[in-house]
Amino acid sequence: MISRFMLVMFLSVILASVSQVLLKKSAMSRYNSVIREYLNWKVTGGYGLLFCSMLLTIYAYSGMEYKNGPVIESLGNVIVLVLSYFIFGEKINGRKLAGIACIMAGIVVFNL
Repeated sequence: MISRFMLVMFLSVILASVSQVLLKKSAMSRYNSVIREYLNWKVTGGYGLLFCSMLLTIYAYSGMEYKNGPVIESLGNVIVLVLSYFIFGEKINGRKLAGIACIMAGIVVFNL
């Protein structure tokens, strides 16, 4: 049964994944100064989302079994792959698909 704490954990994973994409987008940009490189909306937004993700994860762990956390967090790899495909146009090759298949198989086996 999916509890509200598991849903909060899933939301946390989504925020962390979006944060990773924002930080990568910032890293791909050129800036006029070092200060602008580290103090722009993508970096501050990315780290802000990571902070929110951390708070949500702490809250989620307060009401669910610890064994479920890493299983839900492993979905972040899948979300980042999908976001990278749509936002950066990254190719999804056989190795990436095999990795995602292993992650998904691990989730299925864990829940048996």
